[in-house]
Amino acid sequence: MRIAVGGIHTECSTYSPVLMEPEDFRVVRGDDLLASPHFAFLKAFNADFAPLVHARAVAGGPLARPTYDLFKTEFLDRLKAAQPVDAVYLAMHGAMHVDGMWDAEGDWIAAVREAVGPDMLIACSYDLHGNVSQKIVDQIDIFAAYRTAPHIDIAETMTASVQMLTRALKEGTRPGVVRVPVPHLLPGERSSTEDEPARRLYADLPKLESEGVWRTDLMIGYVWADEPRATACAVVTGTDRDAAARAGERIAQDFWNARDEFHFGPTTGPLDEMLNIAAKATTRPVILADSGDNPTGGGVGDRGDVLAALIAAGWQDALVAGITDRPAVEACFSAGEAATLDLKIGGTLDPAGATVEATARVERLQDATDPAERQAVVRIGGITLVLAARRRPYHNIADFEMLGLDPKTVSLLVVKSGYLSPELAPLANPSLMALTDGVINQDIPRLSNRLRAKGTLPFEDRTHYTPEAEVSARFLG
Repeated sequence: MRIAVGGIHTECSTYSPVLMEPEDFRVVRGDDLLASPHFAFLKAFNADFAPLVHARAVAGGPLARPTYDLFKTEFLDRLKAAQPVDAVYLAMHGAMHVDGMWDAEGDWIAAVREAVGPDMLIACSYDLHGNVSQKIVDQIDIFAAYRTAPHIDIAETMTASVQMLTRALKEGTRPGVVRVPVPHLLPGERSSTEDEPARRLYADLPKLESEGVWRTDLMIGYVWADEPRATACAVVTGTDRDAAARAGERIAQDFWNARDEFHFGPTTGPLDEMLNIAAKATTRPVILADSGDNPTGGGVGDRGDVLAALIAAGWQDALVAGITDRPAVEACFSAGEAATLDLKIGGTLDPAGATVEATARVERLQDATDPAERQAVVRIGGITLVLAARRRPYHNIADFEMLGLDPKTVSLLVVKSGYLSPELAPLANPSLMALTDGVINQDIPRLSNRLRAKGTLPFEDRTHYTPEAEVSARFLG
């Protein structure tokens, strides 16, 4: 069996003014795709994989339309050149927004369906924070989504999608997909699977699987996209249409019944309150998440609000990782290590972002072949600050080690994050989350809401809901 592999994977806040361009993506093509760690799981399959192109970017603002068209055209050209193939596997995210388009994944997958015809199997893997439209499920045969947040089952999810695909090819069966929308949207920070009720809801999913129900998924959806398709939903893959529909309706109803149980996991509140708690802590490191500017959720990553508050408070032994500011990084490289210079920090991507003016000492410069990958570590009083030329998170220990930093040794670590990554969470002593400003701020009911479906919580009041399965057009056929 020969399976074409590729896709596009990113998450886009429609509230961000910063459009994504080609340089924002990490792109692998051809044999480089198969050699990438992200697709290492394919080695376990006895199949011939035809690698196309896969573009992946840190979450951010909408894709500029020419950027989307560029990747889509390349994918379709490579798909045509790879023929003949027996099936297609698409590694997607599900919350991509393209400037002027309301269902980007729906457009992408529909184009793939048109290219391969009605008989070929198409399988997808998604992030549980994707928004799944009926247009999407009408084009596909197999679906799998992450069941953990933070996401520690990415490889397992991708494996599950391809396992179902190879099973269908070997057995000569044609599974189908059922979608059950739920009029409710939550931020990921209130639906972590480390906490209840998400922990139990996701743990219960496999219990609904059977011979005719291959895969059960619960999509939280992406709340910072004001789109008609933005909603939570259950998605079920199987060969028994009625059983799949029943499983989907059960998942949807259980999620709805638990809607009032979702809360923030860490201690959460306004920035000043969180800093007061941190100042009184006798343990270390206190880890403070700057939630409104988290680049892995679609935040711009260039706001200086928290840095300004720390400077005003005269904070000592704090590490802020990091702020995206290419001009500031370039100024540090021009000055050199050990130099002292005046910097304007923040607000270089989003003019609405908070800026800070401070005198800083350049502690370390991390050079790179591509100037966009450069980083600088500076010292402002008792605060160590990491500056990045490119939007990026600092969620893994290796992110700090490459800069000669040890997050375990500081009294306060500030990261632009929501729930903490699996590597940082065990270090937090304690973990705090500040409700800060930004394009993915947590004050969800106050977000502008023009295009989401009427009656969607928390944008509108709603007390009654009856789940109704929407079966894929391919399943009906």
